[in-house]
Amino acid sequence: MEGCVAVTDLWGAHAAGWAEHERQYRPAYEAALDLLGAPGHVLDLGCGAGTFLRAAADRGARVSGLDASPALLELARRYVPEAALAVGDLQALPYPDASFDAVTSFTSFWFAADPLEALREAGRVARADAAVLVVVHGRPEASDLRVIMDAVAALTGRTPPRATLHEPGVLETQLRAAGLVPHAAGVLPILLEFADEATLVRQLRAPAAMVRAAEIVGEERVAAAIRDALTPADGGGYRLAHEWRYALATNASPSSS
Repeated sequence: MEGCVAVTDLWGAHAAGWAEHERQYRPAYEAALDLLGAPGHVLDLGCGAGTFLRAAADRGARVSGLDASPALLELARRYVPEAALAVGDLQALPYPDASFDAVTSFTSFWFAADPLEALREAGRVARADAAVLVVVHGRPEASDLRVIMDAVAALTGRTPPRATLHEPGVLETQLRAAGLVPHAAGVLPILLEFADEATLVRQLRAPAAMVRAAEIVGEERVAAAIRDALTPADGGGYRLAHEWRYALATNASPSSS
């Protein structure tokens, strides 16, 4: 989700479609919770429609979430009524120092105007030696979503920026620059499934980049690009591989506490 509070809520334009899509990542969120162990009070930055918060709460965690999209937070409130949710900016978190036992960011921190400051803020609100889990998209060649992104980018004439955060050591370097201490990294594989073409389009037109493209070329051209980019699987429907790369860090070395 967007790290800065936007004048236009692009993520909220198709909030229900995004929430439906976000639910597909539940297995990856469960794997992330396995990495965190028993997180106690966890803050999810860019919490969207609340899928990770629901998974964490179901394991007994106390959950808080922050996002820039009021529309997505409204869905999160319904899905995770016990969560403490706030509209906010990743660069200026509305929480005191050392408030949380774990802080997570799933494909969100780079939306901040200053991603490094966003990472510093994540460390600031984490308790000493609390886990800070930062997740980014994985290798482009391992993602079937890249085909759709490239097709829509071709419509708008905008070349997608070359991704580097998935490359070994790049994310860890940023974490260190923000004063965090990375101590584990890896990949979370994801399988996305869509029952039919209508489901595919409904979910994949929802991200902010797709909404932005639709503002330029029109909703139907974006939908057509999504439909035309993929071939249905045998037996119908669509199955897309994707992956996330994660780095697990703390805001201080264990020996310093």
